[in-house]
Amino acid sequence: MCRVLGKALVELKLQYGGSVRIFSMYGERNNVNNNNYFPQTVFRGFNNNKVGFVINSFFAGRKVDVVIMSHINLLIPGILIKLIKPNVKLILITHGIEVWRHYPAWKVKILKRIDFFLPVSHFTKNKMMALYGLPEEKFSVLNNCLDPFLERPLQKGKARFLLERYGLNISGRILITVSRLADTEQYKGYDRVLKALPDLLQDFPDLRYILVGKYDPNEKKRLDAIINELGLEHVVVFTGFVLDEEIAQHFSLGDIFIMPSEKEGFGIVFIEAMFYGLPVISGNKDGSVDALCNGELGTIVNPDDPDELTDTIRNILDNPSIFLPNQAKLQAHFSYELYKRKLYKCMKRTLSAENRSLS
Repeated sequence: MCRVLGKALVELKLQYGGSVRIFSMYGERNNVNNNNYFPQTVFRGFNNNKVGFVINSFFAGRKVDVVIMSHINLLIPGILIKLIKPNVKLILITHGIEVWRHYPAWKVKILKRIDFFLPVSHFTKNKMMALYGLPEEKFSVLNNCLDPFLERPLQKGKARFLLERYGLNISGRILITVSRLADTEQYKGYDRVLKALPDLLQDFPDLRYILVGKYDPNEKKRLDAIINELGLEHVVVFTGFVLDEEIAQHFSLGDIFIMPSEKEGFGIVFIEAMFYGLPVISGNKDGSVDALCNGELGTIVNPDDPDELTDTIRNILDNPSIFLPNQAKLQAHFSYELYKRKLYKCMKRTLSAENRSLS
């Protein structure tokens, strides 16, 4: 998300004037992964040097008109800049669970000093307004977009080398979830999918479920216990960490992408799955509703209703062609160019009429 944001800001600068500097607390000083998105001359990474990041951000922030913070954890350097330069505009991008909690009064007070919020979904916007009493005019929803460098697999169909790697049958049906598996993020809903599998296997004995992503030991232990209890050892595959260059091929394995989450801020992975042509199932209680355009692009279910989840999976497996995502609509809602235009409108709204440079 941050690389795409940086790319958009640099391109807007070239089009409309101004200057852009990008600071990353955790980024490497010379991160070649950024090169496609923006020139190294505008970027500075601090290799997890938090003190250096805050100090340098503070001094750089005294010379700019707008400071964009990509996470609420960056409030402190932002507010320090605001204290020394009151007319600087602070924009905070908000995602999901990190801003859906009851913060202490001092932090809410700081939040109210922010000039403008860019939540990634309407759910996050509404949650923040209700929790912190923030006025609606301070918000503009900026959905995440498809990465402009996202590429489709070179070959059509399921990647044979991955079928062999994971011992899968090319004719078998496959459910896929792409997510970090952490015991702090159990809201993703993959355990609900596990519990739906025994019923589904009666109709689809060749069904398999692939969990793509790095996992921590505690969460793997919890999921293994569920798998062993349900007798799913031959059904579920954990890939572990997957290289970026293999992600597209992993998506190609799936017949359905499924993540019936409850606390997802938006879920870029949903629009990526649809980009790769997969029917998608999400929950109806969080920001993933935005990613599926209220059900226009995919199927939304109540994650707390096991029967609804099972029936939905069964229905899509029986009629896959009916549920394929509309690629034109996907691009109409989540293209990079649309994202950039929305970002520019937000910047214009934030800046004063007298000063419209994109600093």
